[in-house]
Amino acid sequence: MAKKEYSFYPGCSSQKGASGSNYQVSVDAMCETLDIQLNPIPDWNCCAASIGYAGGGELPRLALSARNMALSEQAHPDQDIVATCAACWLATRETKERLNDDEDLMKETNEALAAAGLEVKADKNVRHMVEVLIEDLGYEELGKHVKKPLEGIKIAGYVGCQTNRPFGIHGESFENPVYLDKLTETMGAEALTTYEKKVQCCGGALAFSEPEKSQDLVKGIIEAAYDGGADMIVTPCPVCQMNVEVYQDQINARHGTKFKMPVVYYSQLMAVAYGSSAKEAGLDGNIIKAKQLEDIAGK
Repeated sequence: MAKKEYSFYPGCSSQKGASGSNYQVSVDAMCETLDIQLNPIPDWNCCAASIGYAGGGELPRLALSARNMALSEQAHPDQDIVATCAACWLATRETKERLNDDEDLMKETNEALAAAGLEVKADKNVRHMVEVLIEDLGYEELGKHVKKPLEGIKIAGYVGCQTNRPFGIHGESFENPVYLDKLTETMGAEALTTYEKKVQCCGGALAFSEPEKSQDLVKGIIEAAYDGGADMIVTPCPVCQMNVEVYQDQINARHGTKFKMPVVYYSQLMAVAYGSSAKEAGLDGNIIKAKQLEDIAGK
């Protein structure tokens, strides 16, 4: 398979010590197997997904993502932009769409970027990592590299909001996207195809302002996985992964439940299936240990 190269926007959560740093570890392991080269955008900045809507205004928020695109166009002019974080992908994709659709907004944005000696064209595709896996490689190719099938594990594919609305993955249903189910099955595990909460919001935006509301949403996501007999939840989103994993103790204390559901990234599944160790798959960064994956990785 020929090496495929992409301009890579890592995003804040992927950085060392951040909540999704183990996600990046697993992506690196997965990409090494698949001969995918991710070329980081030099001097990239935050996409403003966390605070950009709070009061900074539309232009500053869009200009942050536009700056990343302009830097990508300089450093990797012939490469699509790829993000692993759902929020980063959504913010950057939205900016591209908005700038392409509004000449005045494009002009304003470039006037802002000119202060830093930059100009954005917004003429390259902005893609989530799962789009690359599905569209550029395909399930058959992904399955060829499986060394340790994830047999005996039943997995609930939790897509969440941001990789599903408003853009979604090409060809997928907004109500019932199945790409995580297909990836799960390609890696040799069993997909919980009837999982009814796969596109429900996890309440990430409410986690600090209204934690009980957020945690009630998470409770439903986890309960549905347990009801379907799932051993773990898999997701493509760092916010979803964190939210659904880290608040289980608080939910247990409030509701008398006994949740201890592992929540992992699709790339962790793939890295283990491709023969990576638990550490190489970033499993040591999970709070609730995915023991079944660790056991397969240790074989």
